[in-house]
Amino acid sequence: MLGWSGPLPEPEIRDIEDMRQVLATPDCQETGPLYFMYRDLALNDCDRQWLHSHHLRYDITAIVSRDICGERVKTKGHYHPLSPSGVGYPEVYEVLRGHAHYLLQERNLSNVILVDALEKDLIIVPPGYGHVTINAGNSDLIMANIVSTDFESQYMEYEKMGGAVYYELTDGRFIKNPAYPSVPEIQVVEAGHLPKVHFSKDGLYETIGTDTLDFLNNPDLGWDLFNEVLRG
Repeated sequence: MLGWSGPLPEPEIRDIEDMRQVLATPDCQETGPLYFMYRDLALNDCDRQWLHSHHLRYDITAIVSRDICGERVKTKGHYHPLSPSGVGYPEVYEVLRGHAHYLLQERNLSNVILVDALEKDLIIVPPGYGHVTINAGNSDLIMANIVSTDFESQYMEYEKMGGAVYYELTDGRFIKNPAYPSVPEIQVVEAGHLPKVHFSKDGLYETIGTDTLDFLNNPDLGWDLFNEVLRG
C-alpha cells in the first residue's frame, strides 16, 4: 500500500477520538482510524546512520479517504518552534500517491496558504507556519516527509482553537473556523510550480546523503525555497 520496499515499524495511529477537538463537527458520531504514521524509516543501515548523524528523520504517513460528518480527513495540525538561529524549523513533504492539500497558516495569522499537491510534488513548509495535511482525493493519500529531530512539534494551539483557520468540507468548500476572530482569505499555490532543481528528480528519499537537506536544521540556508512557496 505504501510503495515502500524497506521494513516498517508499527505505525502511530490517529483515530477520530484523537482528532475530535480539531474537527469541524466535534460531536461527530463516526469512529475508526484516520491516519497512520510510520516514523524513522530507512532502506538500509547506511541511510539510517546518515539520517541520525544529521539529526533528520524520514517518515511516511497514510491518510484514509472518507467523510467525517461532512469534512475531509486531515492531520491534526502543528507548529514548529524556533531553531537556535531564531528562525523556525521548516519541513519538506512529498506526495507519493494521491491528492493532498497542505493548509499553511502563519503563526500571527497574517497569511494562509493552500498548497495543492499531486503525486511526486514536493512541498516546503516555511518557518513560522503551522500546517495541516488534508486528503483531497477519493483514495488513500500517501506522503513522505523529512524533518529535523532537534525539536518536538507543537499541537497545543491547534487543539486550543479547534483546528486550523479553515475546515475543508467533502464537497470541496472551505469554511472559516469561528474560533478565530479574523482570518485572511486563502492564497492557493500549485505545488507543481515549485522548482525541483534543489531536489533529486527521483524523489525526496534520494536527497539522503546529500547537502540538499541542510536547510532543515539551518533554516537560514533555505530562504530561496521558502520564498518560492510564499510568492505563490
